Amino acid sequence: MRRGYLVIDNHVHFWDASRENANDLGERWIKCFHAYHTALTPTAEYEWDLEFFRKPEPDWYRRTLFEESGVDIAILQPTYLYDFYKRGFNTVEQNAAMAKSAPGRFILNGRVDPRDGSKAIEELHRQKEEYGIQGLKLYTAEWWNGIPHGWRADDDMAMRVYAECVKLGIKNIHFHKGPGIDPLTLDGFDVGDVDAVAIAFPELNIIVDHVGLPKLDKFCWIAVKQPNVYAGLSVAVAFAGKRKRFFAEIMANLLAWLGEDRIMFGSDFNIWHPAWEIDAIIDFEMPEDLARDYGVSVTDTTKRKILAENAAKLYGIDLETLRTTPPQPLVA
Repeated sequence: MRRGYLVIDNHVHFWDASRENANDLGERWIKCFHAYHTALTPTAEYEWDLEFFRKPEPDWYRRTLFEESGVDIAILQPTYLYDFYKRGFNTVEQNAAMAKSAPGRFILNGRVDPRDGSKAIEELHRQKEEYGIQGLKLYTAEWWNGIPHGWRADDDMAMRVYAECVKLGIKNIHFHKGPGIDPLTLDGFDVGDVDAVAIAFPELNIIVDHVGLPKLDKFCWIAVKQPNVYAGLSVAVAFAGKRKRFFAEIMANLLAWLGEDRIMFGSDFNIWHPAWEIDAIIDFEMPEDLARDYGVSVTDTTKRKILAENAAKLYGIDLETLRTTPPQPLVA
């Protein structure tokens, strides 16, 4: 809990971008991540140099997330990138080991690549059985076996994966639909292909991480008509540090189009320190002109929904228990 607010961080990564794990493409990837980090971090106390940024030490990671930042539960999202990293950048196995060290504090999501065909379905079953995954994190721009382009979320092969998710009770499908990351293309993350997925699978929750930036309008036109599409604020909230007006405009649009029940906080830790991003939500006030022009307001209820309540509904988290039960101690 931070400043009296429960916090469910909808989007965190635990990665290995060490020099011995990365090839030249992996070097480009982590340097692009670090450029986002330095460009948007508002104060020097929250800034990390590139070498520290490459591979977080587990104990530091847990304590920064839970003790310094006040996150109650974090959802670990994998990103494999085997074309860039020998052991993978951020695998389900890495995340599972982290989750064991902080009982009850993490939720594991999985990852498959629909281009793997039947092997993707087998892997989906394995991750559900072995790790109890509650969702998937999908990168439509990810390279595959040396092929430098991605896939569409509404391809037939991907649709088969979602159908299997329904059978397995995996309800939360996260798509990276936002800023490009070198050497992946920006067009590979275009948000338009989630529309057909949301229409075909109303029983699934489609979480668009990074709210489709820079194509926020396109995302909003999809989400307004599809009640199972949700806005994940990771990356977007980072603009609240140095570009407050831009963040306010993002929030005005999301509240006007989706309402306060379909917006969820995500820090994208460890790209940025969660503490200042959470504080940015708690302290946020909608500028008067935007409140008037968009017909929206940000109340304490709005903030509590964004920080925890909306994600709790999607992931079946009992907030009252979270409020009253002390967390288990961290394991070294």
